[in-house]
Amino acid sequence: MVLLGLCYNTIMRTYIVGNWKMNFTIGESSIYLHKLLKRIKPARGLQIVIAPSSIALQPLSLQIDRKKLKLAAQNCNAKDYGAYTGETSVTQLRGLVNYIIVGHSERRHVFNETDNMIREKVAACIRNNITPILCIGETESQRSFGETKDVLRDQLISGLADVSREDLDKVIIAYEPVWAISGVKGAHPAVPDDIAESVKIIREHLSDTYGKEIAEKMPLLYGGSVNPSNAGAYLTIPGIDGLLIGGASLIADQFIDIIELAKKIKL
Repeated sequence: MVLLGLCYNTIMRTYIVGNWKMNFTIGESSIYLHKLLKRIKPARGLQIVIAPSSIALQPLSLQIDRKKLKLAAQNCNAKDYGAYTGETSVTQLRGLVNYIIVGHSERRHVFNETDNMIREKVAACIRNNITPILCIGETESQRSFGETKDVLRDQLISGLADVSREDLDKVIIAYEPVWAISGVKGAHPAVPDDIAESVKIIREHLSDTYGKEIAEKMPLLYGGSVNPSNAGAYLTIPGIDGLLIGGASLIADQFIDIIELAKKIKL
């Protein structure tokens, strides 16, 4: 198996990441990937990533055209190996994926992953030459009590605590407010002004902790009920470098529309 090089963020890119969550069988995943590959055209400066379920990663890794798409895992275990029934280590994902989504809100709030667990997963990704996409975001309750700034700071600083300064350019941040994610009770799409304020908070935290240069260069994605109708507005928010997409990434026409919007707006 050929090892994949780490996607260092030394070149500014726009990222469109499709998180398929627990959808599609292996066969359905293969058919859908085939459809995407026929319609997607590579564009310099645009990185398109899909995150299928774990059982589909290996067969799709043989089918994918890496000039058009990259693969991501939706989760991982921080240990490299051991007696952890049902888990998949980052070491086992080497050669299959370029990215791993870490700390998604569903992992935090459905599966009760702690900040410590997420920090260890981020470090494991770096150790195994895979780019982590670190997800952070506040709940509706935290937002209503004015805790957004503190939550984002704590999740951000904790998630990056075991990453050396030299390795910070190997991390992508995804801001996904829990209250804006489809499927969450009472969820509603975020307006650009709300996102812009949180982006400012995140960049300021990065600047205060690691310096202005790192804060400006670290890719920051937005995720939360993204669809073709609002993707354009989200992509024009200052400081946003791409999108983490859930439901719309499962519909070829919608996913392609968002990719084309990204080309027009960001490239």
